[in-house]
Amino acid sequence: MKFFVDTANLKEINEARSLGILDGVTTNPSLISKESLSSQKEIQDHYMSICSLLRNEEDVSAEVISTNYRDMIKEGEKLSFIHPRIVVKIPMTQDGIKAIKYLSNKKIKTNCTLVFSTGQAILAAKVGSNYVSPFIGRVDDVSYDGLDLIREIKNIYNNYHFRTKILGASIRHSLHIIECSKIGIYAVTSPMKVIYSLLNHPLTNIGLEKFLTDYKNKMN
Repeated sequence: MKFFVDTANLKEINEARSLGILDGVTTNPSLISKESLSSQKEIQDHYMSICSLLRNEEDVSAEVISTNYRDMIKEGEKLSFIHPRIVVKIPMTQDGIKAIKYLSNKKIKTNCTLVFSTGQAILAAKVGSNYVSPFIGRVDDVSYDGLDLIREIKNIYNNYHFRTKILGASIRHSLHIIECSKIGIYAVTSPMKVIYSLLNHPLTNIGLEKFLTDYKNKMN
């Protein structure tokens, strides 16, 4: 399973790269707004900086802020011109589905975001989206099981040999990542703090402390 980092912060992306787990980056308008960018030129330059931190095979999802079909495809084309690694992130709406179909026909890679149901995921695959991003944590928030949603989508995609890759989003804790790996989806996209939580286990800390104590006692 691949690890995408859900951030627009260059420092966090560098941290993921130095940790050795960076397979891609996803951004959204909320994450971009945190980076104090004041113009479209600065946003484009920031995307270029993100892409420069990645290897050739890694993707960077850049989301449109338009909500109607015509503006989505214009903005999507502009985003795709920034760098070959850019994947155009499109929201799951009627106009969004039409835009994904258009961009897919133009061989522009897309990521269908804000997916909360199996039906939405089917539509995204039908129109050729490269990625679909079901929001696991937000589904949990409304008293449904986000991981069950992932299982259903994976099963249906397998049934019909859809090529759309499942990118588990809205990752809240380490168990989300572990369960997604059991289900066998392509990737998760997660904040760095959740990825770091995979490192932690109390027995590891206790064991390390004992090893070092035993060693120091022996040397003394």
